Amino acid sequence: MAAPQNAEHIEEHKSFIQTPRQLITVVVLAFAVPVGVIVMLAVLVTSSGKYDAEHAAMDDEAIAQRIKPVGRVVLAEAAPATAAAAPAAAEPAGAPVPAAPAPTAAAAAPAAQAAAADGKAIYEKTCAVCHVAGVAGAPKAGDKAAWAPRLKQGMDMLYASSLKGKGAMPPKGGAAHLSDAEIKAAVDYLAGLAK
Repeated sequence: MAAPQNAEHIEEHKSFIQTPRQLITVVVLAFAVPVGVIVMLAVLVTSSGKYDAEHAAMDDEAIAQRIKPVGRVVLAEAAPATAAAAPAAAEPAGAPVPAAPAPTAAAAAPAAQAAAADGKAIYEKTCAVCHVAGVAGAPKAGDKAAWAPRLKQGMDMLYASSLKGKGAMPPKGGAAHLSDAEIKAAVDYLAGLAK
């Protein structure tokens, strides 16, 4: 074993606490100082918002100002509905109301074209997001191989899947505001792309 070369230069580690009395003082202060700081902060935070009933901030008007709604909802259809009601009110009560003409076969053809146009618009707004790229297993628009098994099941099955949802597709493709007829028009358009 080798002896230390220079035993005289070894420094001893000394603690600042030399006596038991110093140890007790440090332990008590290490506990009391943080507790005292926490108590003072709690008193400062909780005492800053105390008001008497006569204080200006407790006035009814001041309270109403603080809790008033930030905005209002105004329905855009309210004005046209009242405007449509005004001409009806101007007519005498006993006046006969003209009957709407019955739809004819000639009138049904433009309605079908309008439904097809609506189907395309709805597809482009709502359905194309998933059906163009095939997101989450959605069959791509115009892909005859992907649509063939679905078309074999029939249009009623396609309507039911689109209205109730299927797989990752939510009901009505996530456009809950659309009517069933609008969804069916979009399904007709999408199925027509694959035929």
